Amino acid sequence: MLIYCEQELLINSINIVLKACSTKNTIPILGCIYLKAEGTNLTLIGNNLELGIESTLNAHILKEGSIAIESKIFSEIIKKMPNDEIELSLDEENNTVTITCKNSTFVIKGNPGIDFPDLPKLTTKESYTLPQSKFKEMIKQTIFSISQEELKPTLNGELLELKDNIFKIVAVDGFRMAYRQTLLTEPSISAQSAIVPGKTLTEIGKILANNETPVTIYFEKNHIMFEIDNSKIVSRLLDGEFLKYDQIFLDNYQSRVRIDKHELLLSLERTELISREAKNSPAKLEITNNSMLVSSEAERGNVREELNIELEGEELTIAFNPKYLIDALRAIEDQTIIIDFLSPLSPCIIHVEEGNYKYLILPVRINL
Repeated sequence: MLIYCEQELLINSINIVLKACSTKNTIPILGCIYLKAEGTNLTLIGNNLELGIESTLNAHILKEGSIAIESKIFSEIIKKMPNDEIELSLDEENNTVTITCKNSTFVIKGNPGIDFPDLPKLTTKESYTLPQSKFKEMIKQTIFSISQEELKPTLNGELLELKDNIFKIVAVDGFRMAYRQTLLTEPSISAQSAIVPGKTLTEIGKILANNETPVTIYFEKNHIMFEIDNSKIVSRLLDGEFLKYDQIFLDNYQSRVRIDKHELLLSLERTELISREAKNSPAKLEITNNSMLVSSEAERGNVREELNIELEGEELTIAFNPKYLIDALRAIEDQTIIIDFLSPLSPCIIHVEEGNYKYLILPVRINL
């Protein structure tokens, strides 16, 4: 293998595939980046067997070949190289790669490319597209609601569902739920659903750009694939049945509050200064005809703040973990939000008048 490529293009591809390189030492080859030079393209792959990422860049290839290089040292070397043309030369007999850029030369050990695991091959021809910026936004507005516990694997991922030309993402951790939907511009062929690991979607969110360039999604029984520009991301799916979320978001309520999102968010952030290090110090909301009293008490002190609201229905007092409310409000861009309450012991639903997202949060039981 003998190739020439630009340092900037190479480091961009390295940064993408690094997200799928294993940091564990159990199977060393999984901590490598696989390089394959063929035709006019240099293909880089990271694969930890749960998540695989492939990125392709243009290169001047004088001799084709492949090699697997330890990802950490390879990425660090390329990052430190000048922003100029890089030469990669493989000594197949010794499995060493010589990296040259201007006056710098490194020789590092590699592994035979044949030892690197292949990415799963998807056979489906059906695909669905949406703008990268839209998918990036949908992930950002829901990912915080996945569970960090490993007691129920399906809660460690998000449900991606396609039905009636509507693309939905749902996350739930047992205490809250985040729901986001968007209408696809191209007709969908068939209904699809998959539970995608949260780690996969977190990394995809970092790769996606804030533009209208499409991301293409392919569903299969055990895997899902995302095509983003010159990259492919293939992920295993989580087994199990996801919560029947459509049976939870009901339209009935006894109290409906309209409030300025920014004012409520700032109030809760101030309230959390008192409650964040205490185990049982929820944010209490006392809702009356035209005001909401936000308060919290802890060993270090207490806080009270009154906000203006519009109330439709009954007055009530209810309490929540302030972090759950804050996470939801930070994901909402609208100025005015609606919060529906059924009772002091029932979940609230946060949404907007004509929005594509909903947040459900369980309350904390308190002595009234």
